[in-house]
Amino acid sequence: MHRRKIVVAYSGGLDTSVMVKWLSENYDADIITVTGVLGPTAELDGIEEKALKTGAKTVHIVDLQEKFVSNFAFKTLKASALYEGVYPMATAIGRPLLVKLLIDIALAEGADTIAHGCTGKGNDQVRFEVGIQTLAPQLNILAPLRFWEFKSREEEIDYAMKHNIHVKVTRKSPYSIDENLWGTAVECGILEDPTNCPPEDAYQITVNPRTAPLEPEIVTILFDKGIPVKLNGYNYTAAEIVKELNLLGGKHGIGRIDLIENRVVGIKSREIYEAPAAVILHKAHYELEKLVLDKETFRFKQNVSNQIANLIYDGLWYSPLFDALMTFVDRTQDTVSGEIFIELYKGNINVLSRISPYSLYDKELATYAAGDTFDHKAAEGFLKLYGLPFKTLNIVRNSIYKEVKE
Repeated sequence: MHRRKIVVAYSGGLDTSVMVKWLSENYDADIITVTGVLGPTAELDGIEEKALKTGAKTVHIVDLQEKFVSNFAFKTLKASALYEGVYPMATAIGRPLLVKLLIDIALAEGADTIAHGCTGKGNDQVRFEVGIQTLAPQLNILAPLRFWEFKSREEEIDYAMKHNIHVKVTRKSPYSIDENLWGTAVECGILEDPTNCPPEDAYQITVNPRTAPLEPEIVTILFDKGIPVKLNGYNYTAAEIVKELNLLGGKHGIGRIDLIENRVVGIKSREIYEAPAAVILHKAHYELEKLVLDKETFRFKQNVSNQIANLIYDGLWYSPLFDALMTFVDRTQDTVSGEIFIELYKGNINVLSRISPYSLYDKELATYAAGDTFDHKAAEGFLKLYGLPFKTLNIVRNSIYKEVKE
């Protein structure tokens, strides 16, 4: 009889490190850890050895950085998807890719269960479980953090210390950190009180804008159909562009976000995010779209962008509506090609120049100087027609009001 196998989504952080040991003690099964590498993280140091020491029988570590940026992060960039208008959703974007990896390895290993280290009130439980149910409904899902005996992160830390499990988290610095190339999310500890100003040790990859360089730095970004392909005139892979902009932006204090957000389960949370590359690229992409998209398409896309951001945040990447809306987005990007020149300075991104062969900006129509070709006389008739419904409305209402009064 074959032994049961459980695939674990393993990051090497506090929750999943404790979880592997706990599963090995409480389940008669082979524990298989799966780590998808979406960016550089300190938790990756010695992660294979730690997984094996804490009870894993097999360890899978897969580098997904290029796929993550090209097929997931840049997809949301084209969509201009920012949750609640601010958050680039680094964590939420990474989950669908990790779900696919977990399923592929579970099926290849003959496992019948996938375990994750998400809490009962977090967003990631939704993203993992809805994704698994959608792509592989035959697999079981196990979420130990929803029912095990530990009632706090402090109790998990004590358990880790008792079993000699090395974790970066300590009682003095109890932050929960999730990081990938598209951004870093920091929560817990002092940050749980929204009246507290985030301490500097909460930030991982950005300097305080006050101590950023005194001289600004100019960066040029070339887009092809909504995708960044060159940085400062040089060709880079998708992941390389993001890594470079994270360094440049982080150096100038770009990309810090202190956010009160509405979680999927209905509560509000406070998190700190750092996303230098994502913030820079979204800003540049937005400016290019304003230059090349017609007014009605641009306005409609703003509504679509908001809907796509909600779908991603809510764990519905693998849904028919997401696919349908992305078809619209891809069509809008046909002319989003050109170069944006920006200046990075003490936490600010200043747009210096916009160039595109598809630019809809006509200087002769826009100018107020000599050479103006706009037909000013046409404005009189336009305004009469444009204001006619409201003029009529006012006349009718005043007439009715007068009759009632008399």
